[in-house]
Amino acid sequence: MLTVIICTYNRAKYIGPLLESLAANDLAKSEYEILLVDNNCTDNTRAICDAFAAAHKDVRFRYVVEPEQGLSAARNKGIKEAKGDIIVYVDDDALVDAHYLRDYAEWFAAHQETMACGGPIEPLYETEEPKWMSPYTKALLTAWMNYGDKVREYPKGCYPGGGNAAYRKEVFDNVGLFNTALGRKGGNLMGSEEKDIFDKMHALHMQVLYLPTPVLHHCIPQAKLEKDYFDRLTLQIGISERQRTLAISKSKYFKRLFSECVKWGGTIVLLCGYTISFHPVKGWKLILFRRNVTRGLLGFAR
Repeated sequence: MLTVIICTYNRAKYIGPLLESLAANDLAKSEYEILLVDNNCTDNTRAICDAFAAAHKDVRFRYVVEPEQGLSAARNKGIKEAKGDIIVYVDDDALVDAHYLRDYAEWFAAHQETMACGGPIEPLYETEEPKWMSPYTKALLTAWMNYGDKVREYPKGCYPGGGNAAYRKEVFDNVGLFNTALGRKGGNLMGSEEKDIFDKMHALHMQVLYLPTPVLHHCIPQAKLEKDYFDRLTLQIGISERQRTLAISKSKYFKRLFSECVKWGGTIVLLCGYTISFHPVKGWKLILFRRNVTRGLLGFAR
């Protein structure tokens, strides 16, 4: 059985449509449950969920509260409460296709060696895509991810997006739970908690695959395209990577610093390429991205 876990904090605007899209899936209702983890919501999330449960009595739906603030804590609560042997994390501001759950269920049933997998994430803009957007900033701001129409391993250094990822529950028995020192907390934009899990899985040679068919549509409001959000997010990426790598070892941190230097070289090459092709604004946005990540990585948080 699948347990679909939705961790949420004040996203009432999106919860209703997401739950309806899950209920419209063509997987038999007996084959999955929906577990919503309320991470101290102060909006009307509970009322929306109660209305959904009343209207969909055929759906196995549970509502739990995690009082410890933070996405990692909420994810861990979901793992502990899950009744399914397959855990599917779905972002609380997204929509899924009608075959989404069946695609995951059928793959895990037929491929016992697969321990985790993820699918494409496509942005669903509430306004227009800005002119400075490039594939790199799109991946950053919208979690956009698409590695083609074939099942494959993720490219080196890549892993499923946190909002569209499925695991065998036993994974967490082997690698532990999400690190609560990492990940978002309220309005804080920290990250790296998924990368931490997948690094541990990689060390144990667990198979993680990209599946092309379980597509998640990520709702993107205008606020996520503003400069303030961009600056806060990119700075927190650096801070998160600093904390994650130093928690492992100083050697791991210095390797991450070296990779940052390499990424700077690639960013400058991209700037030149975009400038030559008359799209300099895309390149300069990447420079700002890299600058903020580097500041956070070096500990210059202010």
